[in-house]
Amino acid sequence: MVYSNPMENEAFELAATLLRKADYITALTGAGISTPSGIPDFRSPTSGIWEKYDPAEVASLHGFRRDPRKFYDWIRPLIRTLVEAQPNAAHTALARMEATGKLKSVSTQNIDMLHTAAGSQTVYELHGHLREMTCIHCFAVYPAQPFIENFLAAEDDEMNYSDQQDESADPLANLPRCPNCNHVLKPNVILYGEQLPINKLVAARNEASECDLMIVAGSSLEVFPAAELPMIARRKNAGLIIVDLRPTAMDWLASVVLRGNVVDILPRLAD
Repeated sequence: MVYSNPMENEAFELAATLLRKADYITALTGAGISTPSGIPDFRSPTSGIWEKYDPAEVASLHGFRRDPRKFYDWIRPLIRTLVEAQPNAAHTALARMEATGKLKSVSTQNIDMLHTAAGSQTVYELHGHLREMTCIHCFAVYPAQPFIENFLAAEDDEMNYSDQQDESADPLANLPRCPNCNHVLKPNVILYGEQLPINKLVAARNEASECDLMIVAGSSLEVFPAAELPMIARRKNAGLIIVDLRPTAMDWLASVVLRGNVVDILPRLAD
């Protein structure tokens, strides 16, 4: 049974009843849980990142290998936003649910690390994160923070390479470099053409199989394999609550749909 208005008592009470009865809850979150923190999503008509860029060109592993400068030119403003972002009420609501012992884990498609910052303990970051960087040449792994800070500071100090008068200037200057072999480092985010971290994906699938209730917050449920998690939960007869401003690809599968802002609805559910 699907309800579309979270302000309707019947809809919200159904969601609350599912929460009260559940013993093992897991959550899946997408970009929509972080947009209230100022982080743009990838697909919306007004703020979607792909409105201005071709993902195959700037955010694929092949594209990164061919032209890492183009990748860093694209991701630089996003990194600035992520560095400054703070968890919002939706993130903290899930952390509160976990603290009660009923919510066992959060699987997220986001790379912003805001669930951890909000206090969530068990988080499966299916699309990677910005805590580390990896050299795709020698595969050394480093903490990302000092490289990101240096990269942003250097870009503040110098003109964009395309505007430089010196045609002999290194187009890869100021990019994060591996201290071991001097090749360009890649943030540990999953680009097109890369496999998801198998250990995180397996853990998330196990959580979907074990839970008796799944909450999906801020995900369009269009990107696989993350979008398969609600299907796994429902095959195991778990309840499914979907919270989103817009329709998702799997509203038809939900026990209840609460159509609204996650920062309004998730705190109410936590209460």
